Amino acid sequence: MTPRTTGLSSATDSAVDGLRRDFTGEVLALGDSAYDEARTVFNGMIDRRPAVVAQCASETDVARSVRFAREHGLEIAVRGGGHSVAGMSSTDGGLVVDLRRMNGVTVAPADQAARIGGGALNRDLDRATQAYGLATTGGRVSTTGVGGFVLGGGSGWLERSFGLACDNLVAAELVTADGSTVHASLDENPELFWALHGGGGNFGVVTSFTLNLYELPAMSYVMLLYRPEDGPEVMRTYRDLMASAPDGAGGAFLYFTAPPEDFVPEHLVLTLICAVLITWTGPPGEAADVARPALAIGHEAEVISGIPYTELQCMLDDPPGLRNYWSAEYLDSLPDEAVDLFCARAPDMPVPSNSQLVLFPMGGAVARGPVDHPLPWRAAPWAVHPFGAWESPSDDERGTQWVRRLRADVSPWSGGAVYLNFIGREGEDRVVAGLGAENYARLAAVKATYDPDNVFHLNHNVEPASLAR
Repeated sequence: MTPRTTGLSSATDSAVDGLRRDFTGEVLALGDSAYDEARTVFNGMIDRRPAVVAQCASETDVARSVRFAREHGLEIAVRGGGHSVAGMSSTDGGLVVDLRRMNGVTVAPADQAARIGGGALNRDLDRATQAYGLATTGGRVSTTGVGGFVLGGGSGWLERSFGLACDNLVAAELVTADGSTVHASLDENPELFWALHGGGGNFGVVTSFTLNLYELPAMSYVMLLYRPEDGPEVMRTYRDLMASAPDGAGGAFLYFTAPPEDFVPEHLVLTLICAVLITWTGPPGEAADVARPALAIGHEAEVISGIPYTELQCMLDDPPGLRNYWSAEYLDSLPDEAVDLFCARAPDMPVPSNSQLVLFPMGGAVARGPVDHPLPWRAAPWAVHPFGAWESPSDDERGTQWVRRLRADVSPWSGGAVYLNFIGREGEDRVVAGLGAENYARLAAVKATYDPDNVFHLNHNVEPASLAR
């Protein structure tokens, strides 16, 4: 059965002091001045108090932390960016392997590759690679951790050009459940390497990733704002233009609360609006050509501009501490009826808030990617992502119901598979759907090899085949 935390049990103060000795990073426990900051994660709904936060600065620190937790019966959570909407990067009474100090990025421009520490954020990666005119698919916000992002598959603005993040994974170093260090690549531990392409953090603590990079000499975008009642017409236009758009085009159709920014007309600020965002791996004039059908519809505001990729990645950043609830559906088709239901649900989201109702176009290099990775959703042409984020607990019921009802509205067109990084805890069936039933069985066998006791279960969990009921 899955091990659960028993609090500090035999991990007395003296035992924690023993862990601190020769620890390169810092070990924090309840009462330490930095403890509260260290235990806080992105989602304000999550308020957990681990017994120990091991802020690792080296692979040796990670291995010692894993062995310590196992010796003292402590549940293990692994924290990279801390963006897990379900709070899987923390634990009550257990030990957090906190990788944030391990955030270095080393770029090899001649090889068009980068080696990234397990605690790096997307902004760390993007800033390092942009200096060489290079990039790879990152998340759609700069504060997402590279580790969880890549291990879950990795969907972002550049995916139609460069594939999913995990498609660009060249190698990984990880500490397994017994504290051993393992290298995974096509040539070394290839079955484990396969499992890291969407199987999440089930197999160990990944301390470094090597990713392929691509030349990205220019980046631009078009942002068009419309009144919410124009949403169905605008969404159909966006659907049709993206269905035939070049791979260099990405972006989204979305509803959100208009922010108090210079490009937003004053009468729209803090009201519900809909928008077309087109990202383009080239100059702004070409981006405008792609967006021409949407530009032809009467709109309230427009921005057509070149932008460094690092700045594009920050455009939709949300502050930490908001109350978050997300989900997703991946659609096999997007008929007019689905468009109408999507748009009709937008007014139900909390407004004003940081919530967004988003439609992402897939296709391009995503659809052409390796078919054997445990990512059955990559073939879907559209992703619907209700992203709930608000301040007050009084909006919890409204926000969560909005997300669930939107999912139900579009479910007739869903293929069932889902990108697990976009969802919280939605049950074992959703995990299996997100990975594919055959893939799940294969992942369970890999899990049994590297984590037979299911030590790393705070994730979208794959039970080891040895524990399967």
